[in-house]
Amino acid sequence: MDVSQYLDMFIEESKEHLQACSEQLLALENNPDDLAIVNEVFRAAHTLKGMSATMGYEDIADLTHKMENVLDAIRNSKIHVSTEILDVVFEAVDDLELMVQDIESGGDGKKDVSKLVDTLNRIEAGQPVDVTNEPAATAEEVSMEVVTSAGISYDEFELTVISQSAEQGFNALEITVTLRDDCLLKVARVFMTFEILEKSGEVIKTVPTVEQLENEDFDQKFTIVLLTQEDAADLKAKVLKVSEIEDVHITHITDEYVQKYKQASLNTCDPEPSVVETTIVPVTKAATTNETPKETIKTKKTTTSNSNKTIRVNIDRLDILMNLFEELVIDRGRLQSIASELHNPELNESVERMTRVSGDLQNIILNMRMVPVETVFNRFPKMVRQLARDLNKKIDLEIVGAETELDRTVIDEIGDPLVHLIRNALDHGIEMPEERIANGKPETGTVTLRAYHSGNHVFIELEDDGAGVNRERVVSKAIERGIISPEAADTLTNKQVAELILASGFSTAASITDVSGRGVGLDVVKNTIESLGGHISIDSTEGKGSLFQVQLPLTLSIISVMLVELDEEIYAIPLSSIIETAIIQKSDILNAHNQPVIDFRGTIVPLVDLKDIFEMKNRSNEEDEFQSIVIVRKGDSLAGLVVDSFIGQQEIVLKSLGEYLQSVFAISGATILGNGQVALIVDCNALIK
Repeated sequence: MDVSQYLDMFIEESKEHLQACSEQLLALENNPDDLAIVNEVFRAAHTLKGMSATMGYEDIADLTHKMENVLDAIRNSKIHVSTEILDVVFEAVDDLELMVQDIESGGDGKKDVSKLVDTLNRIEAGQPVDVTNEPAATAEEVSMEVVTSAGISYDEFELTVISQSAEQGFNALEITVTLRDDCLLKVARVFMTFEILEKSGEVIKTVPTVEQLENEDFDQKFTIVLLTQEDAADLKAKVLKVSEIEDVHITHITDEYVQKYKQASLNTCDPEPSVVETTIVPVTKAATTNETPKETIKTKKTTTSNSNKTIRVNIDRLDILMNLFEELVIDRGRLQSIASELHNPELNESVERMTRVSGDLQNIILNMRMVPVETVFNRFPKMVRQLARDLNKKIDLEIVGAETELDRTVIDEIGDPLVHLIRNALDHGIEMPEERIANGKPETGTVTLRAYHSGNHVFIELEDDGAGVNRERVVSKAIERGIISPEAADTLTNKQVAELILASGFSTAASITDVSGRGVGLDVVKNTIESLGGHISIDSTEGKGSLFQVQLPLTLSIISVMLVELDEEIYAIPLSSIIETAIIQKSDILNAHNQPVIDFRGTIVPLVDLKDIFEMKNRSNEEDEFQSIVIVRKGDSLAGLVVDSFIGQQEIVLKSLGEYLQSVFAISGATILGNGQVALIVDCNALIK
């Protein structure tokens, strides 16, 4: 039976079942005697096992079966729930998630989990298990007795490639790169190393895998196997030029080693042929299961019939639909422009009707793309559990408003910034239990993650009841780094001091840890959020805790703007940033610290002349008595943008400027107007410091 047609459904449902397992296991840890929770986890694991066996993913089915056995032993009171046992089950869920991700990216979902399976078998048998917090051994670690000095194992296909390349004059090199302990951006160093080596030959293998490297899932070392004709010493010199690399060790893979390795592999591996692959070699066979394809599909249909008001749609189709609608919006603007010029009543009526219908269509399409933020929030409870254990702290995570919806494009980008914020709150915010007790606080700290709608924005807040921002330490470090002057330090409010920690490279950590404290993270958070058209602010009370507030637009692709004119060119300013527009007399403009300002309802607001920003030379309106101003806001800061004239409000389609124009100051993109003219979109966040 061809089951490929069910692949997308399998991937999505597997993710849902694994997420359910994670959530229920966290609940089980707090209620170890609640067998109803165990039954929920068992049902999710049992369903996943049947689905995997039907689809032919035997490694997933086998591991799930072993996990299912442990859960069955718990619900039959053969073993009792403990943190150590749950650590192993969580590890199994993590590996299952990696297998599903591998299938999603086009792989076969195979992974060597023999050590984990052995541990699960011992738990099921009631034997004492020596559990550590170390990750499960990889296939490379399992085969240490037949690996090279770099700790890499090879399959038959890779050894054949190495042998044939040697016959053609290529050297096979294992290049092990060690990063410095204080390396800030490990992924960037990996990318730069790859860029150098790929110019010199062909990369055939990496340890850890490319996916693990991209996810920064490694310590300070990684190894790249390269086929090249270049000299090893020259390659080493090139790689060492990359900053924050401590050492480069290169080992030649000789033909003699290849033959020895093949012989060793014959003595240790499964005699039956295995699937040829480049990174993971299966060494175990899946256990058989009683579920037949027919029964599983029947269950699937039953489930679908109970929820027949929903349908799964590939996100690529929604992206195509959105792109087509964006073109429709551009054409709608063109029609509106033509209708206003011709003054034809019938044409005007048709355009008005088209505008109303397309507006309704726009709302439907945007709502189809809206995804609850719980898809991002759901991964945090398990992460907080592990980090709390690593830090020897007691922490409760409360999630509020997970049903709040946000555009999928924003959802895809917001996950990593939130991870940084949570890790920072756990490491720097929440104190050690004994310190909290000494300060009259409960020994268990509380971190609250909440989301809610307000207007055309979504707000995501992270609040903790920890130590708060230490003003003296932050100010001292900011002065030391040259971020502020000693004179300016005394004038800063507590809120402004707290937001200094968002500066690039800023860190008050006394020592480097695996969780945070490398002087990187919060500036990345700030840049990512602002690139999404959002804003981050911090409120903190020393000794009481901190509140990080992230403001994000509901959607990124179609936005409302105010069109303005500058030197006969049209620019667009997002309405989400605008407080109001005004026409003032030039005599009302004052000077403060060599900066033109105006008194806006009792608040001194600096003026920014966009012609100066965009280096326009035409000053034809300098003799005018009045000046057009757009008051914009970024958080609590205001600025007045000086323009020639206002054109009006309009909904526009935001288009990227492309890779070559990414660094243009104060421009976030462009749009095509109804008359075919291109208008640049002003990035107000970049103009307000």
